[in-house]
Amino acid sequence: MNPFVMQYRRLKCHLKYLASYVDLDPRGNQVVRRTDFKHCQKPVLLLHGFFSTRRVLEVLEHRLRREGYCVWSIHLGGTMDRFNTHRIDELARKVQGKVDRLYERHPGMGPLTIIGHSKGGLIGTYYVKRLGGDARVKSLITLGTPHRGTRMAYLGCATLGWFSRSMWQLTPSSRFIKDLSVGAFPRHVRLTSIYSRDDVIARYPSSVLDVDGQPNVFNVELSGVVPHGELLTRRAVWEVIQRELALGYADAPAPASVTALPSPLLPVALPAAAASP
Repeated sequence: MNPFVMQYRRLKCHLKYLASYVDLDPRGNQVVRRTDFKHCQKPVLLLHGFFSTRRVLEVLEHRLRREGYCVWSIHLGGTMDRFNTHRIDELARKVQGKVDRLYERHPGMGPLTIIGHSKGGLIGTYYVKRLGGDARVKSLITLGTPHRGTRMAYLGCATLGWFSRSMWQLTPSSRFIKDLSVGAFPRHVRLTSIYSRDDVIARYPSSVLDVDGQPNVFNVELSGVVPHGELLTRRAVWEVIQRELALGYADAPAPASVTALPSPLLPVALPAAAASP
């Protein structure tokens, strides 16, 4: 087959996958506020990904609320004030301001856990690592987050980069990704990256953390086909999130074993150095 035809079909497939991930509902950030922050010992902040809205977090939010967590999210704005296209560092500062104001109004709140999907994980990472978020945050869980950048962002730059500076930040060669990798992650904050090798948006090993010698940094690889968007809804992912939340709030020590367990048992959170390719 003609290599140009193969390349065209591959590109068409990627674009179709990307289109299925984005959330274009103009009402996607209209969510009902249900959390009582006056009695909130286990607050969990959810951060959604690029060109998406808070609507994609509904399933995860429902599960967390059912388990007794105080769940909330932030309207991150973006294109048409909806679709999370602003720079990652700017959004992290927005998170910083929202979190600080919330704790000022409710000083009795417990330590914060952040769960970030895709770009949302980088927003959380920047907030904790560069903006003093470690003073508030107890653990950070990322889902399909391209900590090393993703080559899919180059395609995004060609189509969306003219109005979204954050798309350029998501490329593996970006100054943002390189700068964010410098220095150790705060050791009193548990950082876990949950990822799948079948993720087309954050292709392996883009979501694998590589912070040598840090006992608080882990990678969890999911077995089976888990597409990028379904990291927010799959039952297998939710079970890992439940365990990571329990470990984070319990200040549990790192697992002694670094060997992945076979299904149906949950995958083990591997120290980042051990999971690096």
